[in-house]
Amino acid sequence: MKRKSYILLVGLAYLSFISLGLPDGLLGVAWPSISASFDLPIDALGALLVMFTAGYLLSSIVSGRLLARISVGALLALSCLATSVSLLGYAATPYWSVLVSLGALSGLGAGAIDAGLNTYAATHFSARTVNWLHAFYGMGATIGPVIITGMIMAGRPWRWSYVIIGVFQSMLAACFFLARRWWTDKIDAGQRADAPAITARTASSASTLRLPVVWLGLAVFFIYTGIEAAAGAWAFSLFTLARKVPESAAGIWSSVYWGCLTAGRLLSGIVVGVIPVRAMLRLSIISIALGAVMMWLGGAGIVSFLGLALIGLSSAPVFPSLIATTPARLGEAHAANGVGFQIGAAVLGQSLLPAAVGMLARKMGLEIVGPALFVMAVALLGFYEALMASGPERAVEAKAS
Repeated sequence: MKRKSYILLVGLAYLSFISLGLPDGLLGVAWPSISASFDLPIDALGALLVMFTAGYLLSSIVSGRLLARISVGALLALSCLATSVSLLGYAATPYWSVLVSLGALSGLGAGAIDAGLNTYAATHFSARTVNWLHAFYGMGATIGPVIITGMIMAGRPWRWSYVIIGVFQSMLAACFFLARRWWTDKIDAGQRADAPAITARTASSASTLRLPVVWLGLAVFFIYTGIEAAAGAWAFSLFTLARKVPESAAGIWSSVYWGCLTAGRLLSGIVVGVIPVRAMLRLSIISIALGAVMMWLGGAGIVSFLGLALIGLSSAPVFPSLIATTPARLGEAHAANGVGFQIGAAVLGQSLLPAAVGMLARKMGLEIVGPALFVMAVALLGFYEALMASGPERAVEAKAS
């Protein structure tokens, strides 16, 4: 591949991760306005998340098979178009049932984008590059709250935020379509020297699922993304509805949370070759637990806000580092399936755990958010240590650099 085409390809990958983050960062801040406009209880968010999860899980699980039949570029173009249609539908529909149904289409598109890009990144780029790619997810998630907060402060309806993001997704889908052949060319610059290819040697889904290390990895991804999403989805409601923090301040701190996630991934992309991955991720998970305690006990003061920021900063290297080291843990034949299954587990956690926190909040009050995040962080640490004990640690450390 010519260097110019390669640079444009990498730029599209960065834009794609931004597009994945935009709706995730937007929803947590938009939800109080959405629930009010449809006259819904606070835990009704769970219905939307479950439908989103169903679509996301389906496309993630079959991503390995899809990539064996169509190019990454074609898959990304179609998926981005589906996401655009769903987000514009969110903005247009006056019916909650239709919005929930569109959640499945949004999940189908986002899941295919996520699994396709992560499989490509895990098999072509180093852990450093993957961390930087995922930093752009955090950038998108940081921009989302800024957009909706600006709309709220300007007196505009929440729907305009989804129009803006839906139009951006449409433009990105067109870019993917025009560049669809680039993804199948041989990469001459920036490729990992030891990058495995996704070829006919890909193992069956059943054989991949027979590996015990796969199931430990699924548990880690499930809990981690549940923490990341729950903090992003419920912090704004906790601060504004339970602790009476002004919406403008709560919106800013929601953006700070995602901004810290972005900054942490940029930083971890620099240090990942210096600090062993296992030690870095263990420290990160412990820091997530500390941030949850600060949110739990900090009330409406700065300690609680800093706890939220610490969760974002500490979460940064977990997902991309584990994705980047998947080929080392599972081997070339299982890499594509493994990434798809991990993305599927991640979206289950991203949707089901925040929904569970919402149900607890309705029964016990929003102050349950902090304790719930702490319990999840402790569980994450336990499963992560079990995963590291069962996998080829030396190989994983070698692939990180």
